[in-house]
Amino acid sequence: MFERLFPKRPKETKPLPEPTPQLALGALLVRVAMADREYQAPEVAAIDKILSATFDLKPLDAAKLRATCEALERHAPGTPEFANILRETVPYADRLGLAMAMWQVLLADGEHAGIEEDVLHQIEAALGITPEDSADIRTRALGE
Repeated sequence: MFERLFPKRPKETKPLPEPTPQLALGALLVRVAMADREYQAPEVAAIDKILSATFDLKPLDAAKLRATCEALERHAPGTPEFANILRETVPYADRLGLAMAMWQVLLADGEHAGIEEDVLHQIEAALGITPEDSADIRTRALGE
């Protein structure tokens, strides 16, 4: 009876955009933040801040980019595909900065979950960051 009164409308979904370096970075930042299955406001704010600073975006534009990245992260290819986009377009020294930004997202909620660190190290490896540089970034991020 209810179906006749309120027929289900087919969901209209927009096709996801092709990953660009901006979208790839944003999706990887979201992936790090969501690794522990808790996506908290401080992590969202950190992602917005990083996207805004990295790509010279206004806060609203950074939030819109993050929202697109969230959808892309849920439905798009895995870490290697995103990392490959960045590896091909971003110089090594800048990729080190991206890894440090990912640590900022990881630590934004005040917690340090092992699963988040595992995901981050997988991303660093896919970005071509050496184990030595990865260890240095970790030490600096944790203030050790």
